[in-house]
Amino acid sequence: PVIMGILNVSPDSFSDGGKFNKKKLAKVHVKKLLNDGAKIIDIGGESTRPGAKDISAKIEWNRLKSALQYLKKQNCFISLDTRKVLIMKKSLPYKINLINDVSGLTYDEDTINFLKKSKIPFILHHMKGTPKTMQIRPNYKNVLLDLYDFFEKKLSLIREMGIKHNNIILDPGIGFGKNLKH
Repeated sequence: PVIMGILNVSPDSFSDGGKFNKKKLAKVHVKKLLNDGAKIIDIGGESTRPGAKDISAKIEWNRLKSALQYLKKQNCFISLDTRKVLIMKKSLPYKINLINDVSGLTYDEDTINFLKKSKIPFILHHMKGTPKTMQIRPNYKNVLLDLYDFFEKKLSLIREMGIKHNNIILDPGIGFGKNLKH
C-alpha cells in the first residue's frame, strides 16, 4: 500500500487543529511523515472541517507557499488540497502531482478547464453542501445510489469538457455531508 501523509498548514484544521501551521513545525512534520514511509504528502492551507468558513486565495497562498517550497526540495509526490484555481495555478512551479478538490470541482468554475489544460491527475470528491453547511442534517434517499449518480454525472461532464485521461480518483467524502448512518 502507498501511504499518504497529511500536512495541514491552516490554524483550524479538523485533523490536527493547526499543529503544523508554522514553517518550522511543518518541516519537522514532513520529515517525520517521510521517515515513517509516506510516499504522498497531501498539503492544504484552508480548513474544510464542518462549519469552516471560506478564506481568500491570498490567505491560503500565504499559508502554503513556504511549505510547497520545502516539499519540492524533498522530491516527494505532492497532492494539493485546494478548491481554488488561483492556488492550483500558483502551485504549478512546485511540481504538484495531484489536485485534491473537496468541492467535487464545483467551487471554482475554472477548475475543469485548468485540469484539462494542465493534465494533472485529480481526486473527484463528493461533498453534500459546503464545509460551512455539510453537516447540517445531511440526508439521502440511498447514500450509495446517490453517490453513484453523482459520480456518473460528474464524470460525464468532465468527459464532455474534454478531459479524456483516466487519472481520476473517486472519493466518497466520508464525513463531508454524511453522518455515521451514511
